[in-house]
Amino acid sequence: MKTITLPDEINFEKSQHVQVVDYSSSKDVSKQQIILNQNIISFLIEGTKEVIFDNEALSITPSKFIVMRSGNCLMTEKRISETSLYKSVLLFFSNEMLHNFIRKMESERSEAIEPKSVYAFDYDDFLKRFVDSLTDISKLSKTVQTKLLEVKFEEIMLYLVAQYGTDFIYSLTINSDDNAQKFIRTIENSHLSKLTLKELAFLCNMSVSTFKREFEKYYAESPIKWFQNKRLEHAHYLLSQEKSPSEVYFEAGYENLSSFSQAYKTKYGVTPKHHKTI
Repeated sequence: MKTITLPDEINFEKSQHVQVVDYSSSKDVSKQQIILNQNIISFLIEGTKEVIFDNEALSITPSKFIVMRSGNCLMTEKRISETSLYKSVLLFFSNEMLHNFIRKMESERSEAIEPKSVYAFDYDDFLKRFVDSLTDISKLSKTVQTKLLEVKFEEIMLYLVAQYGTDFIYSLTINSDDNAQKFIRTIENSHLSKLTLKELAFLCNMSVSTFKREFEKYYAESPIKWFQNKRLEHAHYLLSQEKSPSEVYFEAGYENLSSFSQAYKTKYGVTPKHHKTI
Protein backbone atom coordinates (compact mmCIF):
# COMPACT_ATOMS: atom_id res chain seq x y z
CA MET A 1 0.00 0.00 0.00
CA LYS A 2 1.33 3.43 -0.96
CA THR A 3 2.26 5.79 1.87
CA ILE A 4 0.43 9.14 1.65
CA THR A 5 2.00 12.40 2.83
CA LEU A 6 -0.43 15.09 3.96
CA PRO A 7 -1.12 17.85 3.24
CA ASP A 8 1.59 17.75 0.53
CA GLU A 9 -0.30 15.34 -1.74
CA ILE A 10 -3.33 17.62 -1.86
CA ASN A 11 -1.19 20.05 -3.87
CA PHE A 12 -0.99 22.79 -1.26
CA GLU A 13 1.65 25.47 -1.07
CA LYS A 14 4.19 24.42 1.54
CA SER A 15 4.40 28.02 2.75
CA GLN A 16 0.78 27.97 3.92
CA HIS A 17 0.50 27.64 7.69
CA VAL A 18 -3.25 26.96 7.84
CA GLN A 19 -5.13 25.02 5.16
CA VAL A 20 -8.64 23.60 4.80
CA VAL A 21 -9.96 20.70 2.71
CA ASP A 22 -13.59 19.73 2.20
CA TYR A 23 -12.88 16.02 1.67
CA SER A 24 -15.11 13.23 0.39
CA SER A 25 -14.43 9.71 -0.90
CA SER A 26 -16.40 6.85 -2.41
CA LYS A 27 -13.81 4.29 -1.26
CA ASP A 28 -13.05 2.76 2.12
CA VAL A 29 -9.44 2.59 3.32
CA SER A 30 -8.02 0.35 6.03
CA LYS A 31 -4.83 1.11 7.97
CA GLN A 32 -3.58 3.48 5.28
CA GLN A 33 -0.04 4.60 6.09
CA ILE A 34 -0.13 8.38 6.53
CA ILE A 35 2.71 10.83 7.13
CA LEU A 36 1.32 14.08 8.55
CA ASN A 37 3.68 16.96 7.89
CA GLN A 38 1.34 19.31 9.75
CA ASN A 39 -0.99 19.00 12.70
CA ILE A 40 -4.63 18.48 11.81
CA ILE A 41 -8.18 18.77 13.10
CA SER A 42 -10.36 16.23 11.30
CA PHE A 43 -14.06 17.09 11.52
CA LEU A 44 -15.91 13.89 10.62
CA ILE A 45 -19.18 14.48 8.73
CA GLU A 46 -20.20 11.04 7.40
CA GLY A 47 -18.74 7.57 7.99
CA THR A 48 -16.37 6.26 10.64
CA LYS A 49 -12.69 6.94 11.28
CA GLU A 50 -9.94 5.18 13.21
CA VAL A 51 -6.39 6.44 13.72
CA ILE A 52 -3.45 4.62 15.29
CA PHE A 53 -0.37 6.51 16.48
CA ASP A 54 2.68 5.41 18.45
CA ASN A 55 0.93 5.84 21.81
CA GLU A 56 -2.77 6.12 21.07
CA ALA A 57 -5.59 4.61 19.01
CA LEU A 58 -9.00 6.23 18.61
CA SER A 59 -12.19 5.41 16.72
CA ILE A 60 -14.89 8.01 16.12
CA THR A 61 -18.33 8.43 14.55
CA PRO A 62 -19.80 11.74 13.31
CA SER A 63 -20.66 12.73 16.89
CA LYS A 64 -16.94 13.48 17.44
CA PHE A 65 -13.90 15.07 15.77
CA ILE A 66 -10.19 14.54 16.37
CA VAL A 67 -7.08 16.67 16.81
CA MET A 68 -3.84 14.98 15.69
CA ARG A 69 -0.18 15.80 16.03
CA SER A 70 2.09 15.66 12.98
CA GLY A 71 3.87 12.32 12.49
CA ASN A 72 3.27 8.79 11.23
CA CYS A 73 -0.10 7.11 11.73
CA LEU A 74 -2.35 4.39 10.34
CA MET A 75 -5.75 5.63 9.21
CA THR A 76 -8.98 3.73 8.53
CA GLU A 77 -11.94 5.51 6.92
CA LYS A 78 -15.20 3.73 6.16
CA ARG A 79 -18.53 4.73 4.64
CA ILE A 80 -21.86 3.89 6.24
CA SER A 81 -22.93 1.99 3.12
CA GLU A 82 -21.65 1.20 -0.38
CA THR A 83 -23.86 3.92 -1.87
CA SER A 84 -22.80 6.65 0.55
CA LEU A 85 -19.70 8.84 0.76
CA TYR A 86 -17.10 9.26 3.47
CA LYS A 87 -16.96 12.98 4.30
CA SER A 88 -14.80 15.15 6.51
CA VAL A 89 -13.50 18.70 6.74
CA LEU A 90 -9.76 18.85 7.39
CA LEU A 91 -8.01 21.82 8.98
CA PHE A 92 -4.21 21.57 8.72
CA PHE A 93 -1.99 23.87 10.76
CA SER A 94 1.76 24.23 11.19
CA ASN A 95 3.79 24.10 14.38
CA GLU A 96 4.63 27.76 13.81
CA MET A 97 0.94 28.70 14.00
CA LEU A 98 0.58 26.62 17.13
CA HIS A 99 3.57 28.20 18.88
CA ASN A 100 2.37 31.69 17.94
CA PHE A 101 -1.00 30.92 19.51
CA ILE A 102 0.63 29.58 22.70
CA ARG A 103 2.72 32.76 23.03
CA LYS A 104 -0.43 34.87 22.79
CA MET A 105 -2.23 32.65 25.28
CA GLU A 106 0.45 33.23 27.96
CA SER A 107 -0.44 30.02 29.78
CA GLU A 108 2.06 27.74 31.52
CA ARG A 109 2.21 24.06 30.72
CA SER A 110 1.23 21.60 33.43
CA GLU A 111 4.15 19.47 34.57
CA ALA A 112 1.82 16.49 35.04
CA ILE A 113 0.70 16.38 31.41
CA GLU A 114 0.72 12.96 29.76
CA PRO A 115 1.30 13.71 26.07
CA LYS A 116 -0.88 11.98 23.51
CA SER A 117 -0.72 12.09 19.73
CA VAL A 118 -4.47 12.30 19.12
CA TYR A 119 -7.50 13.63 21.01
CA ALA A 120 -11.23 13.16 20.37
CA PHE A 121 -13.80 15.82 21.26
CA ASP A 122 -17.58 16.02 21.00
CA TYR A 123 -19.43 18.30 18.60
CA ASP A 124 -21.70 21.02 19.92
CA ASP A 125 -23.75 23.73 18.19
CA PHE A 126 -20.83 26.17 18.10
CA LEU A 127 -18.53 23.60 16.49
CA LYS A 128 -21.12 22.59 13.91
CA ARG A 129 -21.44 26.22 12.84
CA PHE A 130 -17.65 26.50 12.81
CA VAL A 131 -17.33 23.51 10.44
CA ASP A 132 -19.98 25.00 8.14
CA SER A 133 -17.94 28.20 7.97
CA LEU A 134 -14.81 26.20 7.03
CA THR A 135 -16.72 24.55 4.20
CA ASP A 136 -17.71 27.98 2.88
CA ILE A 137 -14.14 29.26 3.16
CA SER A 138 -12.79 26.24 1.23
CA LYS A 139 -14.68 27.50 -1.83
CA LEU A 140 -13.00 30.91 -1.84
CA SER A 141 -9.81 31.99 -3.58
CA LYS A 142 -6.51 30.93 -2.00
CA THR A 143 -5.63 34.53 -1.13
CA VAL A 144 -8.85 35.09 0.78
CA GLN A 145 -8.66 31.61 2.35
CA THR A 146 -5.22 32.30 3.79
CA LYS A 147 -6.31 35.47 5.58
CA LEU A 148 -9.57 34.04 6.90
CA LEU A 149 -8.11 30.72 8.05
CA GLU A 150 -5.55 32.38 10.29
CA VAL A 151 -8.44 34.00 12.12
CA LYS A 152 -10.49 30.77 12.14
CA PHE A 153 -7.53 28.82 13.55
CA GLU A 154 -7.28 31.19 16.50
CA GLU A 155 -11.05 31.03 16.96
CA ILE A 156 -11.20 27.22 17.20
CA MET A 157 -8.16 27.05 19.48
CA LEU A 158 -9.57 29.64 21.87
CA TYR A 159 -12.86 27.76 21.99
CA LEU A 160 -11.29 24.32 22.56
CA VAL A 161 -9.01 25.67 25.30
CA ALA A 162 -12.02 27.23 27.01
CA GLN A 163 -13.89 23.90 26.83
CA TYR A 164 -11.11 21.35 27.45
CA GLY A 165 -8.09 23.16 28.89
CA THR A 166 -4.57 23.45 27.46
CA ASP A 167 -3.19 19.90 27.78
CA PHE A 168 -4.10 18.92 24.22
CA ILE A 169 -2.31 21.97 22.80
CA TYR A 170 0.91 21.29 24.69
CA SER A 171 0.75 17.62 23.67
CA LEU A 172 0.96 18.76 20.06
CA THR A 173 4.20 20.61 20.77
CA ILE A 174 6.04 18.08 22.91
CA ASN A 175 9.16 16.80 21.21
CA SER A 176 8.66 13.18 20.17
CA ASP A 177 12.06 12.79 18.50
CA ASP A 178 13.53 10.58 21.28
CA ASN A 179 13.72 7.46 19.14
CA ALA A 180 14.29 5.01 22.00
CA GLN A 181 11.38 6.38 24.02
CA LYS A 182 9.09 6.44 20.99
CA PHE A 183 10.04 2.89 20.01
CA ILE A 184 9.32 1.43 23.46
CA ARG A 185 6.09 3.45 23.77
CA THR A 186 4.86 2.12 20.44
CA ILE A 187 5.58 -1.49 21.39
CA GLU A 188 4.06 -1.28 24.87
CA ASN A 189 0.87 0.31 23.54
CA SER A 190 0.51 -2.17 20.67
CA HIS A 191 1.19 -5.53 22.31
CA LEU A 192 -2.47 -6.59 22.11
CA SER A 193 -3.18 -5.04 18.72
CA LYS A 194 -3.26 -6.99 15.48
CA LEU A 195 -0.80 -4.70 13.71
CA THR A 196 1.69 -6.30 11.35
CA LEU A 197 5.44 -5.83 11.74
CA LYS A 198 5.35 -3.59 8.67
CA GLU A 199 2.70 -1.36 10.26
CA LEU A 200 4.57 -1.19 13.57
CA ALA A 201 7.79 -0.34 11.76
CA PHE A 202 6.01 2.48 9.92
CA LEU A 203 4.69 3.95 13.19
CA CYS A 204 8.30 3.92 14.44
CA ASN A 205 9.50 5.48 11.17
CA MET A 206 11.77 2.49 10.47
CA SER A 207 12.25 -0.18 7.85
CA VAL A 208 11.10 -3.66 8.87
CA SER A 209 14.69 -4.92 9.11
CA THR A 210 15.72 -1.99 11.34
CA PHE A 211 12.60 -2.51 13.45
CA LYS A 212 13.46 -6.18 14.05
CA ARG A 213 17.04 -5.29 14.90
CA GLU A 214 15.98 -2.58 17.38
CA PHE A 215 13.36 -4.85 18.89
CA GLU A 216 15.85 -7.58 19.70
CA LYS A 217 18.19 -4.98 21.18
CA TYR A 218 15.54 -3.77 23.65
CA TYR A 219 13.61 -6.98 24.30
CA ALA A 220 16.25 -9.70 23.78
CA GLU A 221 13.95 -11.82 21.57
CA SER A 222 12.24 -11.66 18.22
CA PRO A 223 9.11 -9.49 17.89
CA ILE A 224 7.04 -12.49 16.78
CA LYS A 225 7.91 -14.47 19.91
CA TRP A 226 7.50 -11.46 22.24
CA PHE A 227 4.07 -10.51 20.89
CA GLN A 228 2.93 -14.14 20.97
CA ASN A 229 3.88 -14.42 24.65
CA LYS A 230 2.10 -11.19 25.52
CA ARG A 231 -1.06 -12.31 23.75
CA LEU A 232 -1.00 -15.73 25.36
CA GLU A 233 -0.58 -14.10 28.78
CA HIS A 234 -3.62 -11.94 28.01
CA ALA A 235 -5.54 -15.03 26.88
CA HIS A 236 -4.62 -16.76 30.15
CA TYR A 237 -6.04 -13.80 32.06
CA LEU A 238 -9.28 -13.84 30.03
CA LEU A 239 -9.70 -17.57 30.60
CA SER A 240 -9.33 -17.00 34.33
CA GLN A 241 -12.27 -14.56 34.03
CA GLU A 242 -14.53 -17.48 33.01
CA LYS A 243 -14.30 -16.84 29.27
CA SER A 244 -14.27 -19.88 27.00
CA PRO A 245 -11.41 -20.66 24.56
CA SER A 246 -13.75 -19.99 21.61
CA GLU A 247 -14.35 -16.47 22.99
CA VAL A 248 -10.66 -15.79 23.56
CA TYR A 249 -8.63 -17.06 20.60
CA PHE A 250 -9.41 -14.22 18.16
CA GLU A 251 -8.77 -11.54 20.77
CA ALA A 252 -5.42 -13.20 21.39
CA GLY A 253 -4.53 -12.70 17.72
CA TYR A 254 -5.20 -16.19 16.36
CA GLU A 255 -7.24 -17.00 13.29
CA ASN A 256 -8.59 -20.31 14.58
CA LEU A 257 -9.07 -22.20 17.81
CA SER A 258 -6.75 -25.09 16.97
CA SER A 259 -3.64 -22.93 16.41
CA PHE A 260 -4.43 -21.00 19.60
CA SER A 261 -4.80 -24.22 21.59
CA GLN A 262 -1.50 -25.55 20.30
CA ALA A 263 0.40 -22.33 21.14
CA TYR A 264 -1.25 -22.13 24.57
CA LYS A 265 -0.29 -25.70 25.40
CA THR A 266 3.30 -25.07 24.30
CA LYS A 267 3.54 -22.14 26.72
CA TYR A 268 1.50 -23.40 29.67
CA GLY A 269 1.68 -27.18 29.31
CA VAL A 270 -2.11 -27.64 29.11
CA THR A 271 -4.79 -26.75 26.59
CA PRO A 272 -6.94 -23.64 27.15
CA LYS A 273 -9.82 -25.92 28.10
CA HIS A 274 -7.80 -27.19 31.08
CA HIS A 275 -6.05 -23.93 32.02
CA LYS A 276 -7.40 -23.98 35.60
CA THR A 277 -5.11 -26.86 36.37
CA ILE A 278 -2.08 -24.56 36.05
